[in-house]
Amino acid sequence: MKGTVALVTGATGGLGKAIATGLAREGAMVAVVGRSMARAEEAAKSIGQLVPGARLEPLACDLSDQSSIRAAAAGFLSRHDRLDVLVNAAGVFRKERHVTPDGLELTFATNVMAYFLLTSLLQDALKAAAADGNARIVNIASRYGNTKLNFEDLQTAEGKYSYLRSTPPTMLARVLLTQEFAERLSGSGVVANAVHPGLVKDTALLHDVGGPFRWVTNTFGATAAEAADTPLWLATSPETAAVSGKLWTKRKQLPTPGMGSGPAARKRLWDACARLAGMA
Repeated sequence: MKGTVALVTGATGGLGKAIATGLAREGAMVAVVGRSMARAEEAAKSIGQLVPGARLEPLACDLSDQSSIRAAAAGFLSRHDRLDVLVNAAGVFRKERHVTPDGLELTFATNVMAYFLLTSLLQDALKAAAADGNARIVNIASRYGNTKLNFEDLQTAEGKYSYLRSTPPTMLARVLLTQEFAERLSGSGVVANAVHPGLVKDTALLHDVGGPFRWVTNTFGATAAEAADTPLWLATSPETAAVSGKLWTKRKQLPTPGMGSGPAARKRLWDACARLAGMA
């Protein structure tokens, strides 16, 4: 991947950092996104120690804040006119309901709106890279089971809040957005795929929720390096260069049952996100 440019969110730890490390090892210049510049710089330094000679660029972005996303995208685009690989790996689990400066529920803002907005802002750079052959979007998501989106309450404002109510729909939303991006970018040379990495042990993602779920994850989950295999395969392998709009795990395609196979649902979600981002 020498000569290519990649950007990875959630790259300061866990799965995102493992993916950023893998892309750097393949020779890509990697923009390492962290919530603050200090965290991004620390992660870049750590990756540089693992991959001597790696080309790394720390990039600060609070993915729950749309103004921060816009500023980070503008900063990146001021330095790069192409983006070969975009990996959206950041996410949150929150025990209690929080509201962002944009007036959005934090889990929805970070897990869904950030994926939509950042990818939208970087579309032209992805298309520019695709002019040389191919560009790829890899969205970390999850197998969502029987989850459905409540379009009347996308931000879990009604009833008792819990991460078990707020988080699973955001994973379905990521799959739907992946499919919609794949459809809208069809023919451009940019492909978009989602990945279910399974349980990943020893990450900061579950620090806020703790309890049995965290214990099970840390006991039985894969290491971040193991979980990074399929995202890296989707980001780099020639055999996935033309595959788009799918959900994957362990290099195998997963079905997207229920709402996850509904064009109407993904279009409705897209329109809702565009409206909330002021892009409608």
